[in-house]
Amino acid sequence: MILAVLFTNTDGNILVERYVPHLLPALDSFDSVNTFPPIPSFHGVPAEERLHWRSFLVKLGADNLKGTKNEELLVASHKSVFVVYTILGDVCIYVVGKDEYDELALAELIFVITSSVKDVCGKPPTERLFLDHYGKICLCLDEIIWKGMLENTDKDRIRRLIRLKAPTDA
Repeated sequence: MILAVLFTNTDGNILVERYVPHLLPALDSFDSVNTFPPIPSFHGVPAEERLHWRSFLVKLGADNLKGTKNEELLVASHKSVFVVYTILGDVCIYVVGKDEYDELALAELIFVITSSVKDVCGKPPTERLFLDHYGKICLCLDEIIWKGMLENTDKDRIRRLIRLKAPTDA
């Protein structure tokens, strides 16, 4: 399962973050005796878990991405999950997965993401260019990853889908 995709600038500021929703108890599942407030969450991921992953990934990138070439892949593992990350222009990209999404599958995923971002931006992006094309990049992510699974890897198909055309149209 793909757990997270994170884009940051070279200073570690978050540009885009996507997490796979976890199953949290429904609001009506709390009894009247032990009523707990719902956990604040983003796409079903609690704030403290997001903060943990954000800080871990940004520190990982700060320690290792300096001096690397564009699209050079780096791999790490943490708590039985795999992390593959790279730099593309002024943007750092991190993907986190577990189980069947090992470092090889995540390398394929990050290749699809980087090629889609370059396709949308026209070249390896600066932070400004990335933010100018934020909407299309988010659409690309939605077409590439669906519910924690890799859905589309074909660049032409993704390009057609983000234009909101049927995948079989020319």
